[in-house]
Amino acid sequence: MRLLFVGLANLLLGVWTLLGLPFRLLASRNRPTYVRFRLSGELPYRQPRKARRFFSGSKPEPATVTSLVAFGESLKLLAQDPHVKGILLEIEGLELGSAKKDAVVKLLTDFRAAGKRVVGWAVSVDNLGYQILCAADEVLLAPAGRLELVGYAAEATAIGEGLARVGIQAHFVRRGDYKTAPELFTHAHVSDIQRQTIEGFLDERYADLIDSIARGRKRTPEEVRAIIDVGPYSAQRALAAGLVDGLCSEADLPARLDERRREEKDSDDAEEPIEPMASWLGARPFPPMKWRPVKRRPKLGLVVISGIIAPGKGSSGELGPKIAGSEAVVKALRAASRDKRAKAVVLYIDSPGGSALASELILEAVQRVARKKPVIAYVDQVCASGGYMAALGAKEIWSAPHAIVGSIGVFAGKFEASGLMDRLGIRRTLISRGENAGIFSTSRGFTPHERAALEAEVEETYQAFLAHVAKARGKTKEEIHTRAEGRVYSGTRALAAGLVDRAGSFEEVCRHALDLAKVPPGKFDVGLYATPDRGLSLLQILLSLSGAHLYALCPSAWSLMGGKAGRRFEG
Repeated sequence: MRLLFVGLANLLLGVWTLLGLPFRLLASRNRPTYVRFRLSGELPYRQPRKARRFFSGSKPEPATVTSLVAFGESLKLLAQDPHVKGILLEIEGLELGSAKKDAVVKLLTDFRAAGKRVVGWAVSVDNLGYQILCAADEVLLAPAGRLELVGYAAEATAIGEGLARVGIQAHFVRRGDYKTAPELFTHAHVSDIQRQTIEGFLDERYADLIDSIARGRKRTPEEVRAIIDVGPYSAQRALAAGLVDGLCSEADLPARLDERRREEKDSDDAEEPIEPMASWLGARPFPPMKWRPVKRRPKLGLVVISGIIAPGKGSSGELGPKIAGSEAVVKALRAASRDKRAKAVVLYIDSPGGSALASELILEAVQRVARKKPVIAYVDQVCASGGYMAALGAKEIWSAPHAIVGSIGVFAGKFEASGLMDRLGIRRTLISRGENAGIFSTSRGFTPHERAALEAEVEETYQAFLAHVAKARGKTKEEIHTRAEGRVYSGTRALAAGLVDRAGSFEEVCRHALDLAKVPPGKFDVGLYATPDRGLSLLQILLSLSGAHLYALCPSAWSLMGGKAGRRFEG
């Protein structure tokens, strides 16, 4: 039956293509020499297939890049056309992690190696966007634009003294000096360990920024440091400093790129915008055909763990923080396991951890899938604490160089509001039966007996965490302990410490997972087993986390990324 439908679809596609041939021949006389692409927002690796929705709101601009894979395929086609001179790359409001930035830079580098030009243009661009522009042959800025090149900064916070002033005391038990998460609430000042952790990441990101600018603008590292130290830049200052090659309004871009249009500057033709990829495809006499394959392509399963891990169904983060609910993630993993078409699974993790119990439930689900088919965990931003625990169930863990990995540790505690209640004239009397019955009461701190019990539970959970890591990484608990106690690593340092297996890109991970499943090289489909999106109030989030009491969470790792890598870090 599939053979019949595929044959009919390909026949209709061929007829449609032949019918449009005369129109494409006419259009080919004026096919563009430069093709326009627009990078904006969060760029996915691959565009997920979604059902068509009518009246679903505004569509993105025609030139907007929808995924890294689609961008790469377009550049390969353009590189084969001798009529095409290059592309115009516009950057607007780009929010990418370091790994995706590196992927874009590689695509541009390969395109230039094929003899084509890349012209970058922006109105306002930050550190990350400028790193991408530095991979272009020519960098242009709008006359009223700005270059926010200032390096990286972090603001570590300690609110212990502030809480005490309003009558709230934080009581936490942690395992390891490097598990600094509770310090936000317990310390009056940022600790030296937290400062050193943040400085290590800033040093790596700053070095990467300097290297990108030095290579792209042909400057020495010392010159780049001096340039960054006097930023940010107006468009005029950026041009004077040699950071851009020219100032050009959007309306003047066609004339600047095209000699013919420059000569016809006063004509109406000079006002025509630079066409997007769709126009170039429509002007080819014989465009690339997307024939329906007789045999279905191999399928790779993709399961995403994004946000704070907590019990329950989770939320998409549209109305608050992203929550990776253990119930929803486990269901997605089960679906991936049952799907016979999915020969392998990539577990994409972007999480600072959360509930220790929920993280372990996800770990067990990953291990069950891994017993049936290859599972590779991949992190390009954050895979810390409980997030790293979940990754341990995979056959291999891959990481991007500047990702945040590790924070193997556990903490638990509560907030005591007795001082605040006294100031408000509120009197509470705790009446209990059982030595530890009031252990999580907010009306008083821990008794020595309660603290001893909590410390024992934290230690037990920490030892279990070490055992999981030791078994997955093929090391002893003692060896893992020297890398644990809350220590946080970049992807590069995690690889050297043996906490990840390989460094690579998302596409490399996908191909490797299929290789492990003995799937022949070639194109493949990615099936996303999505967790349900539902809004959660802040109260629901706090209640879902408060029920666990034991946390494998690394807030400092999450805030280092800030959701907008390449911009500002807040620790």
